[in-house]
Amino acid sequence: MRALAILGRTVAAAVLLSGAGTLDLEVRDAVQQARTPALEPLMRTVSNVAQPRNVFAVMVGVAVFGGPAGPAFVREALVALIPANLAVEGLKRAVHRTRPDGSQDPNNASFPSSHAANAAALAVLVTRRWPKTGWLAWPLALLVALSRMWLDRHYLTDVLAGIAIGAGIAWWVTRWAREAGRAWVETGRYARR
Repeated sequence: MRALAILGRTVAAAVLLSGAGTLDLEVRDAVQQARTPALEPLMRTVSNVAQPRNVFAVMVGVAVFGGPAGPAFVREALVALIPANLAVEGLKRAVHRTRPDGSQDPNNASFPSSHAANAAALAVLVTRRWPKTGWLAWPLALLVALSRMWLDRHYLTDVLAGIAIGAGIAWWVTRWAREAGRAWVETGRYARR
């Protein structure tokens, strides 16, 4: 765990020293100046819908009503979301970045954004399983990421790192699921060889 903490702080320092810290502040200022009361309900709703309990409820719905592909999608999603969230939560605890709104909670730090990671992971999974839905999945994932900056909970680099972690792990999982893990994802049972 200590090695992860050192790695996290090193990554955060490198990001901040590379000028991203200044960009983060500039983007934050621009987003906060653009906030209008008319968009507040939308941004709060989008952010709240992306909370884990709501994502879980949607996954149960997909498993029950999604036809034969529904349960397979949910198994694939679990295999992607668990490691993505472990990576995100590990980095949050290692980096301890204060949120833009000033809140400091080492168990729920700003970097990286778990909302953005989960939204990007689900966008990859949905798009890979149902390719014609990408036009909807990706804009929704990006809206989740924007909502986190809009509500002053994350900086730009927080959401970009979250998107990279979620999308990267989900992409790897879909490759695994279509090769070695195919039998488990499709049927819920490992094939015997």
